[in-house]
Formats: sequence, C-alpha cells, structure tokens
Amino acid sequence: MSPERIGVVITTYNSPLWLSKVLTGYENQTDKHFRTIVADDGSTDETRALIDKFRARGILAIDHVWHEDNGFQKCQILNKAIQQTDCDYLIFTDGDCIPEPNFIETHKRLARPGHFLSGGYIKLTMPVSEAISEDDIRSGDVFDTDWLVAHGQPRNHKLWKLSRSTLKKSFLNAITPAAASWNGMNSSTWTKDLLAVNGFNEDMQYGGLDRELGERLWNYGHKSVQMRYSTVCLHLDHARGYSKPEIWAKNRAIRKAVKTDKTHWAVNGIVKNAAAPSS
Repeated sequence: MSPERIGVVITTYNSPLWLSKVLTGYENQTDKHFRTIVADDGSTDETRALIDKFRARGILAIDHVWHEDNGFQKCQILNKAIQQTDCDYLIFTDGDCIPEPNFIETHKRLARPGHFLSGGYIKLTMPVSEAISEDDIRSGDVFDTDWLVAHGQPRNHKLWKLSRSTLKKSFLNAITPAAASWNGMNSSTWTKDLLAVNGFNEDMQYGGLDRELGERLWNYGHKSVQMRYSTVCLHLDHARGYSKPEIWAKNRAIRKAVKTDKTHWAVNGIVKNAAAPSS
C-alpha cells in the first residue's frame, strides 16, 4: 500500500541560511507530490520571510507550523505538525539536512504498513557546508563524492552512501551494524501510527528524543526498515549549545523506562496526561 498524501516535516530554529539550502533541495525532488511542513520552534520573522519567498516561487506547497520561542521545544512543535496535517504519511528531517533528489521518491517506494523507515545522513564539515550554493544543489554537484572531497570533505567510508549502485546500496543496508532506529533527520512512517503512540514525548529535550519515539513504535508492534544507504541527506554543520549532560541523563532515564516497561504511549504527547486508548 502506497501513501496517498505525503508530507515532509522539517524542523528549524533561526537558521534561515541553512533552511534556504534545504528547501532548495526539496524544490529539486524527482517526486513533486508532497507537502512541505516547516515545524518552526520559535524562529524570528527572518525565517518567516524566507518561507514566504519559497512559497511565492510556487514549486513547494508549504505549511508553516510555528510557536513562540520558549527554549528547546522540538517535540512540542513536531506534535503540533502531526496534529495539524492531513497527510497520511510523514517523513521527518531537519532544517540543516539537504535531501538527495530521490529522497521523497525513495521513502514513498519503501513505505509499508506496520513499519517505519530508518534512513541515513552524511555529516559535512563547516567549510563544505558554507561552500554549498543553491546552484550546486540544483545541479546535483553536492551529491558527487569528488565534488565534496574537492571542497574539503574527508574521503572515507561514510561517502559510500552516495554510491550510484543500487546493488551496492542494498548490500550495505543488509550488512551495516547500525540499528534501524528512528533517526530524526531521515525517518518516516504513517500518521495514524504516530497518533497511536501519542506522537513525541514532550518530556524529552535534546538528546535521544527521536530514538525514544522509535522505541515506542517498536513496543507498539512496528518493525523498522534499514535504508541508511537507500537515500541520504547532507547534514550541514552547526553549533549545539543546547546539548547538556543533565538533559542527556534525564532523557536516558526516560528511554530506559520505555524499554523496561515496554510502553508505547507518551503521556505528555499530543494528547496531554491521558492514558493510552484501550485496544
């Protein structure tokens, strides 16, 4: 069963230059039949103006889901995006991740009931991140290994994700030791299943919030599909000032409880302080 209405949820916070490169990547998709949902964690009017500029181009159908800045509230804005959309299938990524041209097409092709897709990324250096222009994205040059290396990206096994060989991609998906976890920059599933686990846990802050959702989906009965080599995004570099040891410790405790208790429902999720519906 293929999704009928696909949405790509892009989180952002006051990074209009990076978001501009990402939205250009979505303008350049091989499959044009999707909605672009910008989940904005309280950015200023500069980001709103950028979104209006892209909307005026008429290539992307953009929904801008925004709330006031109250610190790092990524789970909250993601839940608002899930709650407000009429798309039946959602791809999740970030406003610093430039998608390959076949990104939407691949997620749509691999989607299947009762599963979520676990995709990959390539983390770029800051000099490469800054060097990328919108023309480089439109031409596809940024997804060429030699282009990246020429602009300062280390040549290593991580660039294998840009292989043009379908056979090699399938082989690498099969042998990778990485778990097929929910990865916030490149994962997707059905909206109804996100609602069934009550979306993201708003008690979670930076550090493992995406994995926690995937762990609850597993508890709900979902299986995950490894596609880290099937289609990737280029992760633009940035500072991470919101990463703090005490928050990581709190998040690890939440995830441990999810695994131990095998819970699938987030009490502080889309629906607040409510028990899971009886099946």
